Amino acid sequence: MKHHQKGRKLGRKRDQRKALLKNLAAHLILKEKIVTTEAKAKEVQPLVERLITKGKKNDLAAIRYLAKYLPTKARQKMISQVGPQYQKRAGGYTRIIKLGPRQTDSAKMAIIELVK
Repeated sequence: MKHHQKGRKLGRKRDQRKALLKNLAAHLILKEKIVTTEAKAKEVQPLVERLITKGKKNDLAAIRYLAKYLPTKARQKMISQVGPQYQKRAGGYTRIIKLGPRQTDSAKMAIIELVK
C-alpha cells in the first residue's frame, strides 16, 4: 500500500531526482517558461513556489536557503527580479498548461511558467 508516500519517483534514484528538480527549478527561474513532462512540472511546482516565497523575504536566511537549491545566476535573478515582482502576490506564482502528447513516446507534455 502507498499510504503517506508523497511525491513522484520519475524513474530515478533519490540523488538523481533531487538534481533533476534543482535543474528544472533553476531553468524555470532563469527562462520563466519551460516545456517538460506533466509529471515533472507537477513535481517541480511546489519547490519553485517555496523558493519564490523565500526570495520575497531577501534576508540572510532566505539567501542561504536559496543557495541550497539554486546556482548563482538563478539565485541573483530570484533576489533582484523575481522576488520583488511577486511582493504583493500571496501565492500561485506558477501555472501549468497541459499540451498534447510528445511525438516520440506519447508522454504527456506541459508548459510550466511564472505568472506575470
